[in-house]
Amino acid sequence: MKELTSGKPFKIILAFAVPIIIGSLFQQLYGMIDTVIVGRKVGVDAVAALGSTSYISNLIIGFMSGLTNGFAIITARHFGAGDRVKMRRAVAGTIILGFAVSAVFTVVSMIFLRDFLRILKTPDEIFDMSYSYISVILLFMTTAMLYNMSAGVLRAVGDSLTPLIFLIISSFINVGLDLLFVIKLDMGVRGAAYATVISQTASFILCLIFIIVRFPYLIPKREEFMVTLEEIRELLSMGMSFALMFSIVEIGSLLLQSAINTFGTATIAAHTSARKISSILMLPYAALGSSCATYCSQNIGAGKPHRVGSGIKSAILISWIWSAFAILIAYTASGFIVSLIASTENTYIIDTASKYMRINTPFYFVLGVLVVLRSSLQGLGRKTVPVASSIIEMLGKAVVAFALAPALGYFGVMISEPAVWILMTILLVCGYAFDRELVARTFGKNSTASLEKS
Repeated sequence: MKELTSGKPFKIILAFAVPIIIGSLFQQLYGMIDTVIVGRKVGVDAVAALGSTSYISNLIIGFMSGLTNGFAIITARHFGAGDRVKMRRAVAGTIILGFAVSAVFTVVSMIFLRDFLRILKTPDEIFDMSYSYISVILLFMTTAMLYNMSAGVLRAVGDSLTPLIFLIISSFINVGLDLLFVIKLDMGVRGAAYATVISQTASFILCLIFIIVRFPYLIPKREEFMVTLEEIRELLSMGMSFALMFSIVEIGSLLLQSAINTFGTATIAAHTSARKISSILMLPYAALGSSCATYCSQNIGAGKPHRVGSGIKSAILISWIWSAFAILIAYTASGFIVSLIASTENTYIIDTASKYMRINTPFYFVLGVLVVLRSSLQGLGRKTVPVASSIIEMLGKAVVAFALAPALGYFGVMISEPAVWILMTILLVCGYAFDRELVARTFGKNSTASLEKS
């Protein structure tokens, strides 16, 4: 258990974010290992099948992840205030709402899955493999929700290390099951999906056991499950804000994927490989965003809003240090990494994916500011501007899908994210600048009013 309400913000945020970064890396390894093993055993078409469905799973499971992350902000706020009863009631509400929403999403996604794949213009030659993989992932999406929920509760009370340890363990389980199901039992992409689901279940079970043994005060009592409508409203307000922010972005990505799917299997494989690398290089930004949201929420709950601004500045500085490293990776090793991930020596795939990386990574400096500001505003209870920026991202990707991609081909896709990041960051900076109290805290001006707003 670690409180984020004292000490130097730079060190605190970095120490809190590093386990999240490493844990997210191992979470990405689920998909990476699936891609490498399936590519070597089944072929490039299988890699394209996994890539063509990634945005569907990211949309639905990302929504659930955003929802539970938003719930955790409320838990963190009550923890910072030292109110364990309200903290446990927030955990109880998280459990109730998490199960309810995941059940609805499971049913709806399974009913309309084939239609989703058709709308995305999934090529006929990989349609069956795509459906085989994604249907398993979505059928058991509750396992992903349970892990994110339990990890979110632990992070809300300052423990970002334990979820990392359990993810490392589950990653090794995933590797073993991939080798068994895909290589030994020849189950193809469906085997890779089962390996991922079982590994996620293992990480949740480990988290649950740890909470019961180490943090029993987090476990709600029976009467605390009788949450009030006001508590439900508070949880849903924050949870849906995060979930919409996540899912709106992925809706735009879905539209973008529909355009990419028209360029053929080789381009899909190239884009899949590039996005796998990008996902890893972008992990620190998401971790810093999550850390800032928790940091801001705990400090607001503890009545220390004066610490918020220095925390935001520290997180942006950390993101810029990482951006320089990411650019170096993209310009020196992208070709080698692409050939490894896609399990191919196809020069078109390698060159196309490498070009994507070299166009995108210089704009990571903008991305760092974007993610930190958006998450920090969420942690402070400001929901409108972050969600609005996500809507801009969705609209930007829609423009690419229906205008730039047909006119410029895959190059239009390559330049889409940097352009959208710039637009969103401008909106967030403007929203930040108009919040005079927040500006005062960030730049060290005297101010005594509370930052907490509804």
